[in-house]
Amino acid sequence: MSFLAESTRAALRRVVAADGVDEVPDALERLDGIRSLISALENDPATLASVRDALEAGASWEQVARAASIKPAAAKWRWQGSDDEIAARHQAGRKRSSRPSSVPTDLPGLSVAEAATKLGVSAQAIYLRVTRGTLRAETVTLPDGRSYKRVFPDG
Repeated sequence: MSFLAESTRAALRRVVAADGVDEVPDALERLDGIRSLISALENDPATLASVRDALEAGASWEQVARAASIKPAAAKWRWQGSDDEIAARHQAGRKRSSRPSSVPTDLPGLSVAEAATKLGVSAQAIYLRVTRGTLRAETVTLPDGRSYKRVFPDG
């Protein structure tokens, strides 16, 4: 009896079939097959069922995380709670990751990180130079209340 979903077994069969041919598929084809299999395994209901079975058998989140090669907090985020709670958490995560950056791109000067890169020093060195007065910096506050430290290395 198989515990994997048919779609996951199909992805596994594709990778195994590609591995067993005389002529090795091109690199992108291999990469696509491998990543498709990983995605299928991560999304397979058997993964969540295995986690729930392990917890029910007395395993700790630390043990589950170690078996999954992730940190305990990540394991809890992925698999803790009911199906609806997990789906809501994952949906919220996808919404956050799909939003564009809210940092404006038209601010004057350079960010501390940009200035550090330009001058070949660390961000801490930039802050020290600003404190000592050898480098000019201003805090720019936007109408919505957000503020950004901007550095002016050429002025």
